[in-house]
Amino acid sequence: MNLLNKENIFFLLFSFLPVSIIIGSTISLINLIILSLFFLIVLFIEKNFDFLNHLAVKLIFFLYLYLIFNSFISLNHEIGLARNIGFLRIIILFIFINYFFFYFENEKKLLNTWTIILSIFIIDIFIEYFLGTNIFGWGAATINGVPQPDGTRIVSFFKDEPIAGAFISAFILLIFGHGLKNFNNRIWTLIFLSIAFTALVMTGERSNTLKIFLGIIIFFIFFDFFKVKTKIMIFLLFTFLFGLIISQSDYLKMRYVGQIYEKVNNKKNLKKFFDNNIYIELYKSGYSVFKNHPFFGVGNKNYRIETCKDKSDQSKFNYKCLTHPHQLYFEFLSEHGLVGTIIILSILFYLMYMVLKSIILSRNYIQVGSFIFVLVNFTPFLPSGSFFSDFNITLFWINFSIMFACNKKTNIFAKNSI
Repeated sequence: MNLLNKENIFFLLFSFLPVSIIIGSTISLINLIILSLFFLIVLFIEKNFDFLNHLAVKLIFFLYLYLIFNSFISLNHEIGLARNIGFLRIIILFIFINYFFFYFENEKKLLNTWTIILSIFIIDIFIEYFLGTNIFGWGAATINGVPQPDGTRIVSFFKDEPIAGAFISAFILLIFGHGLKNFNNRIWTLIFLSIAFTALVMTGERSNTLKIFLGIIIFFIFFDFFKVKTKIMIFLLFTFLFGLIISQSDYLKMRYVGQIYEKVNNKKNLKKFFDNNIYIELYKSGYSVFKNHPFFGVGNKNYRIETCKDKSDQSKFNYKCLTHPHQLYFEFLSEHGLVGTIIILSILFYLMYMVLKSIILSRNYIQVGSFIFVLVNFTPFLPSGSFFSDFNITLFWINFSIMFACNKKTNIFAKNSI
């Protein structure tokens, strides 16, 4: 197979991935399937399967076997089976990204393309923020067909889904690391980070904003691309920027300050906050599901089956009938139980530990950015989307894969890889 043609096809499909995610889960899935099939054909032609001996690959395949097992012990086998079987595409994506970074010299070109895509997305957020609708005339007057009382939630190219902040979060640290590694002018890189973070705050997605703010702090504390005094100034700058953006919008003041302050400014309101807050109710519900199914949970994607099946159970166990508990750890505990949660977290945390030493020693800032994004996804207590949903799992594993792939010492195709 002609190397140039192969490289060009891989580059086109891979660089298109963020756009396909924006267009929708169906297009994203089709893109990943085409990419996976073509990649598997290349592997068979080249007879390149040494990567199967890498510990990371073995652990991820073990995770896959667990998910298949989880399907058969679920309350409803069919509900989670497609999601669990479909995790195979994530494994292929992980292997492909390592292959792409190891054999081709397109890393900078790829991330430059993603920088352009993210920049266009950010510009569209600013347009919607100031004009009320984005360049296509879409806004958040309705979300999933439901009229929104404030009508100011930023949706950008996602049209009727308030996930623009989650999309920015998945690329902001990765692109920042790319800028630090490949461009001499760090001031412009810092300006880009400031603009991207501003757009993230504008979306009103509090959890993603707080996670990335934490990620930026970790980035600046542990790595020496700026002097200590400069780091302090940058931290104060981002804090000031965060406060300034919020102060200029009644909606953002309500989202980031008002809704919380009104509920916790005295003991009476604090009690009401814990009794009536939707996320607290969901956390309690997720924990109740876990207590009723402590060892293996109800099965992936089966939280809704357990909590919505019987109104008497909803009252008896304080169940909240929704798709998932909206918090990573409660999702794992309720759908995978103690055994499944230990398996999932042990594998993911150990894989992160495997690359940590190389990250610290090499100071590969692309790897740093992807690692920190993966890390802050496990921030306790903060709300989150469903971990195994198409949108979230794809964004998570893009970063998780690049965390291994962009460093020759950790890439699974390197003979001396960890």
